[in-house]
Amino acid sequence: MSRSARIKSPFLFRQQLRRYIWSSVWLLLFRPSPRFLFSWRRFLLICFGAQIASTARVYNTAKVWAPWNLIMKARSQLAEDVDCYNVAMVTLEEDAIVSQYGYLCTASHDVHNADFTLITAPIKLGSKSWVCAKAMVCFGVTLGEGSVAALGSVVIKPVKPWSIVGGNPAREIGIRQNCGLVV
Repeated sequence: MSRSARIKSPFLFRQQLRRYIWSSVWLLLFRPSPRFLFSWRRFLLICFGAQIASTARVYNTAKVWAPWNLIMKARSQLAEDVDCYNVAMVTLEEDAIVSQYGYLCTASHDVHNADFTLITAPIKLGSKSWVCAKAMVCFGVTLGEGSVAALGSVVIKPVKPWSIVGGNPAREIGIRQNCGLVV
């Protein structure tokens, strides 16, 4: 028997069924919706347990793995082709933005365990934070208020408020200034 045949899914049948139904809804109703129908996509996500403010925007090509693990506050955004792999909770505070091809990943596997046990931790994007295009935010990370994860960065540790991080792994490369706020 192969190793892959021995590993059981960590998800209960009920969770797998809910994921299957959501995937079908995403494919048939969410994804083909016109770009401007944000209210329709909010409605679909809310039907599956997401907590989304009426001014939040989720684009039609964004992928949300589990809507019941998504909180989006006022004016937050998941842009085109964002991949929100939210096995654990993902929270976008007010005005938080994830740009094109951003990746939010709340799960990984324990590389120190022979069975590669699934491990999860939430992601929180603070108010006015920005995950730039093609940046990745890993499980357990909090981006502080006003912080920026630069283009293509891989964020594996918490980010201080109003700081700019970049690279792989991301490190602080600057501080946001002239934002009209006292830091």
